[in-house]
Amino acid sequence: MADGGMAIGKPISRIDGSKKVTGQALYAAEYDAPGLLHAAVVSSRIAKGKIIAIDAIEALALPGVIAVLTHENRPHVAAFRYAYKDTVGPPGGPFKPLHDGKIRFADQPVAVVIGENYEAARDGAALVRITYEEEAFETDLDVAKAEPFKPKLPRIGVKPAPKSRGDFDAAFAAAAIKISAAYETAAQHHNAMELFATTVVWEGEDKITVYDKTQGSQNVQLYLKQALGFKLKNVRVVNAFVGGAFGSGLRPAHSAFLATLAAKHLKRSVRLVLTRAQMFSITYRADTRQEIALACDADGRLLAVRHACVAATSKNEDQQETVVNWAGLAYACENVAFDYQLARVDTPTPGDMRAPGAAVGVHVLECAMDELAYAAGIDPLELRLRNWVEHDQNDNLPLTSKAQKACYAQAAQRFGWSERSFGPRTMRDGQDLIGWGMAGGVWDAFVAPVPTRARVTWRRDGRLEVAAAASDIGTGTYTILAQIAAEAFGVPVEQVEVWLGDSTLPFNPVEGGSWMAASTGAAVARACDKLKVALVKAARKQFKLRGRKGALSVSRDAVIGEALPSRAVSLNEIVTAAGQDITATGTTLPDLAGQRKHASYVHSAVFAEVRVDEDLGVIRVKRIVSAIAAGRILNPKTAGSQIIGGVVMGIGQALHEEAQTDHRFGKVMNHSFQDYHIPANADVGAIEVIFVQEHDPDVSPLGVKGVGEIGLVGVTAAIANAVFHATGKRIRSTPITIDKLISA
Repeated sequence: MADGGMAIGKPISRIDGSKKVTGQALYAAEYDAPGLLHAAVVSSRIAKGKIIAIDAIEALALPGVIAVLTHENRPHVAAFRYAYKDTVGPPGGPFKPLHDGKIRFADQPVAVVIGENYEAARDGAALVRITYEEEAFETDLDVAKAEPFKPKLPRIGVKPAPKSRGDFDAAFAAAAIKISAAYETAAQHHNAMELFATTVVWEGEDKITVYDKTQGSQNVQLYLKQALGFKLKNVRVVNAFVGGAFGSGLRPAHSAFLATLAAKHLKRSVRLVLTRAQMFSITYRADTRQEIALACDADGRLLAVRHACVAATSKNEDQQETVVNWAGLAYACENVAFDYQLARVDTPTPGDMRAPGAAVGVHVLECAMDELAYAAGIDPLELRLRNWVEHDQNDNLPLTSKAQKACYAQAAQRFGWSERSFGPRTMRDGQDLIGWGMAGGVWDAFVAPVPTRARVTWRRDGRLEVAAAASDIGTGTYTILAQIAAEAFGVPVEQVEVWLGDSTLPFNPVEGGSWMAASTGAAVARACDKLKVALVKAARKQFKLRGRKGALSVSRDAVIGEALPSRAVSLNEIVTAAGQDITATGTTLPDLAGQRKHASYVHSAVFAEVRVDEDLGVIRVKRIVSAIAAGRILNPKTAGSQIIGGVVMGIGQALHEEAQTDHRFGKVMNHSFQDYHIPANADVGAIEVIFVQEHDPDVSPLGVKGVGEIGLVGVTAAIANAVFHATGKRIRSTPITIDKLISA
């Protein structure tokens, strides 16, 4: 969807792309400092218990090893759990690294070895001898779910399960067509390309610059200030480039705490890089056990919906996600029941992973809709259209927009859905069974719930500068912010320079929930408007225009007005005459009043074709068509890249990814790229992305809806439904692996 402007709506390549491919873009572990030391983490060998003794003699005797920090000899840190709270954490007590000798989960950090080089630190870590006293533990959700509980405190920013409406039991009992099923979704780990790493540069007098892999520099800054006792002004956190995160970097990782702790202890610069295996001890997408029941009349109109979920959480925090709510708003139904509970396991606290809650909740809903379609003898797409709804039934609010019908129509036409035979096992190509499946998708169209700021400067060198503490985790934020500023002043994008990922820049919340484009983008647009006012003021001062005499305005890269020489003066001339750069800051405030009057969502339709080897059970995704309704698309190239990435992650969730925990030891065993399967090139077929036209001036100041999450929502269900269409086997556990398919 192109808007016809000079920059916005154009498929402009990433402005940071050349830096990344030439190595000029520095990541957290690539910054250098004089006398830089290296640290390595010693991980717990047990899942629960306590440390009886620590023997670091051999490690300290190793050449190059400088110190070994444990809970017994670490410098002073905050004692109370509230000091370790971050801005996006769930209710409960956050994990406090090296706080005491208690072991709460497998691979918990129990010591940090600091050396003159990485090899010394790594080898020293292998020589630290720790004696444990083990305690009974439970890491199996299927056991822990026997004692579920409802969270006492809601998590900020997460909608709790709505109150049930109507009479589900009576409606379900009376319905002629009904299905009920139990679904399982496996725990997943984010596994971004960049390892968690922190480089702390000690600048003297308890002043530090921290280069960290995070989705929120100011969140980490506040965390280090509170937990380690620094003054806020003495802590600068930089995350200018982030090599993927998918939600794993929303909260401060213990690598940041431990590296800064070591630097504080030694008053030296320190770098710490976690291993791939240690990444599995930070956070993960919680595994769930879900039950769903749907009933409809002979025409396919929903009469009753019930969705229940038990999700894993840690023993110390109540991680919550919006899992079951989607069943009450995606389709028209008067009788809906919800139940969302947690179960405690001895693991790190689960965390948000791309489209948290929706990735698993919508998956179950959309698979169940496919089951109901077959029970009713109705085409799966037609069933969804017969249950169309134009408002948010959970909160009884109108929607700012909903173009999902256009998504269904355009994706179905491009996919060729009308050529699909209804019955399972009715399409084949030689040895391959062919399956066509589809699903709808929905995700919140968020605007940041806190004020978001951006600074725009017209510099004396003629460049336009944009600055904000926002994080770009690979989504294209650098580029779209440059486009917004370029559009405002009618200049080429190449003339705009964007600075992000630095806690000293104007405030931005943690990057997550797909709200950066809508929130930071609007702040940039407002800063541009204010900068125009400042430039006009400077022009009036320069040409000594007072009062109403000589009305001026900014048009493209000049101030225009009849009172000016040649009726136009370039902005470069005005800034040069002023003798200084001219700057303005814009702020986006959350529209709390507006949010109470309406609800906003981004929608999708996903169609998938799979090929299944009839004898071997090997599933291959041949092609996927994903249509997205996301308001105004600032850059179809970067937005399309986000959808493609989401589809690939959906393939992983559907067919490959799962944490395989040996519950005898409470430990994830497949903690490497060799054993934790993610889609490779051969696993990914053709992906086509369609952005449908959707005008929504009420959703955000720019009419923008985020696209980072919606690309994943519905993909797993479309694939699972295609597998059923190919094989006639309904696999209700993800990932759908060969053994499950053959044994079904």
